[in-house]
Amino acid sequence: MSDTYDYKTGEALQQPIPSGQLFAAALQLAAARGYSFAAWRLPAQQQPSLLIDLSGSAAKVHPSLEELPTGFLFAPYQADLTALDAREKPGCLFLRADLLWEGQQGELRPAEGLPPQRRAQAESFLEELEQEEAPAASAYPLAPCRAGTTPKTQYIHLVEQSVAAIRRGDFQKNVCARTKEVALPAGFSLSSFFLHLSAAYPNAFVSLVAIPGVGTWIGATPEILISVDRHQKFCTVALAGTQRRQAGMRPVDAVWRQKEIEEQAMVSRYIINCLKKVRIREFEEIGPRTIAAANLLHLRTDFTIDLKEVHYPNLPTVMLELLHPTSAVCGLPKEPAAAFLETHEQLDRSFFAGFLGPVHLQQETHLFVNLRCMQLLERTALLYAGAGITADSDAEREWQETEHKCQTLLDVLYEASR
Repeated sequence: MSDTYDYKTGEALQQPIPSGQLFAAALQLAAARGYSFAAWRLPAQQQPSLLIDLSGSAAKVHPSLEELPTGFLFAPYQADLTALDAREKPGCLFLRADLLWEGQQGELRPAEGLPPQRRAQAESFLEELEQEEAPAASAYPLAPCRAGTTPKTQYIHLVEQSVAAIRRGDFQKNVCARTKEVALPAGFSLSSFFLHLSAAYPNAFVSLVAIPGVGTWIGATPEILISVDRHQKFCTVALAGTQRRQAGMRPVDAVWRQKEIEEQAMVSRYIINCLKKVRIREFEEIGPRTIAAANLLHLRTDFTIDLKEVHYPNLPTVMLELLHPTSAVCGLPKEPAAAFLETHEQLDRSFFAGFLGPVHLQQETHLFVNLRCMQLLERTALLYAGAGITADSDAEREWQETEHKCQTLLDVLYEASR
């Protein structure tokens, strides 16, 4: 629970999130004006950040992290990070920070060095924002197409097919995803839901991305893909294995089945093999340890590298290309697992299991795997969830795991709309 906001009562604790009404108004005004925007709250931080791209779209880019300006990356599951031309396959979308609200400052400001026309747009937006007495009714970009709820029978069959393929030796593990469509509650507010998620899950990366023609996504993910801090410390994690957290249970007291232990070990080995491919031997490995993510527990191992010591300045981009999609959202070996899912899953994952996050903000880059997320539609929300499948998987258990993962968002969705 955040020290600044109580999501159960909707009341402020100590101090509200900086200029909370202004923050909400900025989201609504950006949506009303047809601008792309991203709001997020990093793990263990109290304050949110917001950037607005005044172009009304998002550029397709190759994610060369060392070359990108300050902004926000949003990539689908099927993004091809090896294609030199980002237009060839589903590419990474990049939002420029024309207007930026950084959590510690609590003020929306134009970026430095904006072209005259863009600066005029920014100033006009800020003037209009100051005149807003209250946020407008919730509005957000809608996706041009969508899927519905995955039938339970279809998902059970997919898991059974996966187990059979694993036992044949086709691959060691895969991750079966599904969707769940629910009605948005009366009184739903985009900004309120985002702030409630931030308060409810302080250790998650909470995000809201809205792009005209692409849609609106919101979520609270526990999984770091890659992170580079201002001290040039690179980090990635192996996160796998899931169990429901019982009331009062401490993570340190969790007992894991062999299936989850092996599943997490596969993800760790995959990361180590990626590091070996680029001849990185100097890294710190901590874990596995049990961590709490909302009402769930996971096994996590952290891998940290000092970029100043390894003299590998473009390691973040190289590792991004090697890791995505991670074995925690696709499978092992990656190629046969991905091919199986493309044939049998019958689901367009879209931005689920892709990645997203701020780039070069305060000299740091933080990209997360887009899990525990939903796509907002006109009157409904489409939730996405997946479960790791091994030779020992039970189809009914895996279905229940995806139900538990969806519930982490639904609990807050209904609470925020009361």
